Amino acid sequence: MTDEEQALLARGPAIGLWWRVLMTGLIAFSTGMMVMVLTENPILFPTVLMLGSFAVPVTYVAFIYERRHLSRLTPLTIILSFFYGGVLGVFASALLEPIFIGHLDFLTAFVVGLIEEFAKILGVLMIARHRRHDAELDGLILGAAAGMGFASMESSGYAFVAFLGSGGNLSLMVGVTLLRGILSPIGHGTWTAILASVLFRESAARRFRINGKVVGAYLTVVILHGLWDGLPGVVSVILSPGLDVFIGQAIVGAVSLFILWRRWSEARRLQMKQTPV
Repeated sequence: MTDEEQALLARGPAIGLWWRVLMTGLIAFSTGMMVMVLTENPILFPTVLMLGSFAVPVTYVAFIYERRHLSRLTPLTIILSFFYGGVLGVFASALLEPIFIGHLDFLTAFVVGLIEEFAKILGVLMIARHRRHDAELDGLILGAAAGMGFASMESSGYAFVAFLGSGGNLSLMVGVTLLRGILSPIGHGTWTAILASVLFRESAARRFRINGKVVGAYLTVVILHGLWDGLPGVVSVILSPGLDVFIGQAIVGAVSLFILWRRWSEARRLQMKQTPV
């Protein structure tokens, strides 16, 4: 390990990029909303919608990237993972979910988890197929990017549907965009990061290895995803509307972040151990 790398580990990650990304995104979104309302120009709607849907997911990826330590992933690789995770993820889920899912309930919520967690990891596989993919930290970062790409594009769709369904209610569109943005870091990005980190840890440099631990990680994130969608309906039996979503998703989010923290801690230890002195 070089003196520069040792110094980097000693002082920890540089902080600040994610905060600037968040502030820039929120200012751009707020400014776009005000201009669109003042000018009544519908051409601005797609731009404002995308700014709102992407602000928090991109911030989350920047937050993870700042803490990459000895990972040698380039910004371009992470951007591509964000893109492929979003595009391939939403396309695959749009094709598969109508085939296997009718009405969403507690049980079918887990089928959604099976499909969407499979769909998101496709973006990571696309990026890593011709690269080394045996470092758990790299998998965690690429998984977070792919999951957040999916979250941002899915949120754009939900916000647009809410806007159309309400007859053009901008307040509802803003509410859906902000709520999904706030919740996205403890959902899609975290789940895909968990799965991709285990996949990379168990794989060889040039060959993916699907073993019991990878399958176990996949089933874990599927269960978390299913509970995220299905638990509020169960909790609503004993709690008033609104609290059911908050309590249910808060529990799942806390468990998801704890598992991600365990994966992150292990990934750092392995990265330090594998880096030659």
